[in-house]
Amino acid sequence: DIAAKGEASPAYAKAKAAMDAGTKFSMKLTNGKTLEYKIIGINHDDLADGTGKAGLTFLTTSTGISSCMNMEKVNAGGWEKSDVRAKMNSGEIWNLMPSDFQTKVKAVTKLTNNGSAIDKNAAVTATIDKLFLLSYSEIVPTSLWANNYKWTSSEGVQYEAFEGKVTNNHSENAAISIGVFWWQRTAYPGSTTFFLRVHNNGNPQVNGNASDTFCICPA
Repeated sequence: DIAAKGEASPAYAKAKAAMDAGTKFSMKLTNGKTLEYKIIGINHDDLADGTGKAGLTFLTTSTGISSCMNMEKVNAGGWEKSDVRAKMNSGEIWNLMPSDFQTKVKAVTKLTNNGSAIDKNAAVTATIDKLFLLSYSEIVPTSLWANNYKWTSSEGVQYEAFEGKVTNNHSENAAISIGVFWWQRTAYPGSTTFFLRVHNNGNPQVNGNASDTFCICPA
């Protein structure tokens, strides 16, 4: 058990090798489509029940799921109040996941600015999520807005799979390019209507209207 034994676990070396190689795995969704995913973190996320770390964190790399962030063109309430979060944790996106997968998922605690994106001194607050979108600070090594919007540096830390591979916080990165735009859970700093997206070339600093539909990559 990686969560309990860490690097001493017999499974650790295998998981680390798969993460470093970007090995993709797959499972069949309830709509018949295939979802591909890869390991991006080992003992990275905090379990919501307070018992320690989630052994592995995966990220979807296929493009078969899409949604808007909110039905309306607003980012008020951030990730916590977003329509897509509801879909991912109990609604239509969660229901795409096969039952054997659902029973194995462990809820984790995620930090996000769930208040106002125009507040330069906004606090990050925790949500409990079974599926989630990555934040900007979980993707990049340092925030482009670190000086002006300090909360953009506090929504989690960069996942291990991106270390040394995602080095640009406002230009392209091959390691996170999947050929389409995909949503992050981070509201765009200084905006009341935008969330951040990753560009199809891997630029993680692109904004999009909350009501627009783009790819969803559940983690």
